Amino acid sequence: MKKLTLEDLKKIKEKTQAELEMRSPEGKDKIVVHMGTCGIAAGARETLLAILDEIEKRGLKNVVVTQAGCIGLCEYEPLISVQKVGGPKVLYKYVTPEKARKIIAQHVVNGQVVSEDVLSTE
Repeated sequence: MKKLTLEDLKKIKEKTQAELEMRSPEGKDKIVVHMGTCGIAAGARETLLAILDEIEKRGLKNVVVTQAGCIGLCEYEPLISVQKVGGPKVLYKYVTPEKARKIIAQHVVNGQVVSEDVLSTE
């Protein structure tokens, strides 16, 4: 087993702190992927993976992604909620991985709601 140097440990610490900071919702845009059984069966897992991939590709640091269970709107799954800091919560329906990437680009990055996929706003 390789011994870790002080520099190796510093890199591990910085990476871990960055990952923890990404999970903190304070002052960040929030995306919730609804992952009840109905959502998973409809493709929510693939949608979640596309969201995480798009956020990583774009280097977005001001976004936190979480999961929630079923909200009783099974016929519209996969569902995601997007809430920009200071903005309303927007619930999107039938979110495929392709639509998820579009929502990241248009709503999360540019602040423009993808109206054709909106189920509700709060």
